[in-house]
Amino acid sequence: MPEPLEGFRTFKTDHCVTGSTRHVYEFHGCPISEDLLLGLGAGVGFVYWHMKGMPPFLGGRANTGRPGEEGLEKTAGRRTGVTVECLQTASAAKAEKMLLDGLTRGPVMIRVDMGFLPYLGLPEGYHFGGHVVVVAGYGSADRNAVVADRDGKLHTVSLADLARARGSKFKPFPPRNALFTFDFSARRPPSANETRQAIAEVVKGMLHGPISNLGVRGIRKTAARVEKWPRTMTADELREACYNAFVFIDSTGGTGGGIFRYMYGRFLKEAARITGERGLEAMGREMLAIGDRWQEVARLFEALAASADASAGLHEVAGRLNGIADQEEAAWRRLQALAQPR
Repeated sequence: MPEPLEGFRTFKTDHCVTGSTRHVYEFHGCPISEDLLLGLGAGVGFVYWHMKGMPPFLGGRANTGRPGEEGLEKTAGRRTGVTVECLQTASAAKAEKMLLDGLTRGPVMIRVDMGFLPYLGLPEGYHFGGHVVVVAGYGSADRNAVVADRDGKLHTVSLADLARARGSKFKPFPPRNALFTFDFSARRPPSANETRQAIAEVVKGMLHGPISNLGVRGIRKTAARVEKWPRTMTADELREACYNAFVFIDSTGGTGGGIFRYMYGRFLKEAARITGERGLEAMGREMLAIGDRWQEVARLFEALAASADASAGLHEVAGRLNGIADQEEAAWRRLQALAQPR
């Protein structure tokens, strides 16, 4: 394996985006938690998305960089005095040059399709291009890169495999050779008002999402849709849908568990110290409890995926999702009051 950059330290992480971002921050002498990056980046939400020909997607992230969004990386950077830019190119040669040039200044964060990373050992045909890793070194003799992922280990990946992972065209999240740059020259701690604003942005997305697939309305829509899955799916497709839902709620899928609610609960506890607002400490505990409810749903989905008749338990799943929607709506409304600027 090529040697990693001098001073690079790897560790286990909860989420690929916040974990990779933290790797870069730590290398540049800016210790920060993943939870704080997620919260400052207004990175929590809910989305239900079912694209034709693919299993339904239940996601707990927000501010992912879709059109009209700054993206968690840039938003968290802005609130810590770090300038973050996302560079994209259709050229594999240009993408490789940007990567190698970036490595002369430090570790480089890139977006990849997981299906093309050999060390993950994923089933043939599986693709998810929204994954983010850090390239922490390179050996010119063998053209191999050193990659840090969520598992706390360093992996050797050839530049050829990395090019395939970066340039994947598979939907729904083609990575487009995305690479992130960081300028730490004006780094600083987040202010109390910036932290409140970050909370307010998440509250707005959860309570007033622009379409019914998002936020609390999205959770309720999911509850209604899961009971209809058996009408439009074969038995195998239904089991795949249940397993997919389990993965993207559970820590297995890089959410930190509880579809990011555990991470956000810990963020709220950090936010209480930054803002001096003691009510946020209690809301942190409430969000952790909501994470527990999501994990109960994840375990139900996992059991259904392994059962002979996955449709049998979907009514219970729907009921639990409606209960979570009620609990989340009440929690976000309390947070709305606590996030008012001072």
